[in-house]
Amino acid sequence: MDWFSDLGAILPETRAELERLQRRQLPRGLDLFAPGDRAQGFPLVLSGRVEVFLTGPTGREILLYAVEAGQSCIQTTLGLLGDEPYSGAAATVSEAEVVTIPKPLFLRLMDRDPAFRGFVLRSFGQRMADLTRLLEAVAFGRVEARLAGALLDLAEGHVVRATQSEIAARIGSAREVVSRKLDAFAKSGWVATDRGEVLLHDLSALRRAAGR
Repeated sequence: MDWFSDLGAILPETRAELERLQRRQLPRGLDLFAPGDRAQGFPLVLSGRVEVFLTGPTGREILLYAVEAGQSCIQTTLGLLGDEPYSGAAATVSEAEVVTIPKPLFLRLMDRDPAFRGFVLRSFGQRMADLTRLLEAVAFGRVEARLAGALLDLAEGHVVRATQSEIAARIGSAREVVSRKLDAFAKSGWVATDRGEVLLHDLSALRRAAGR
């Protein structure tokens, strides 16, 4: 199946132009953009995962959102349509396959092809909804619930392979807070911590804490 099948009933000339674009294989840990950069194209992630962060003046990071197969990047869409520079930074957190629609072609397709324009706007709306939920969770959700939810989301089997700083960035908190809460979870028998790993012993308790 063509990678652009998710774009819907695009025009034949749009399809022909997209068919000429090359896929790129990206390694894990590759920086894709930084604050102040300008968007040069519209990337579509075909496989893998890209994460977009904001970094505060103190160096504390918060994960804004992740981009996986079929999803779009809010900051890139804003940059291309509103000529806004990036305010966050993005990096691959796994090996990824990406195809990038150059900015001139992207803008031309937005003007010419209703199906392509609809895909971009729908994707943007879905990602904004995700971002709104994140902001609500950070502003109003208890740290324990956010931490329990993050552990469940990150788990591979019963193991979370992430540092406390990475987990803190994901839930919009500080590493010291995550460390204290993980200690409390461990004392309750829910988890055990090791260097760069969290072992999940009581999934039911974590689900209850996360409100799931």
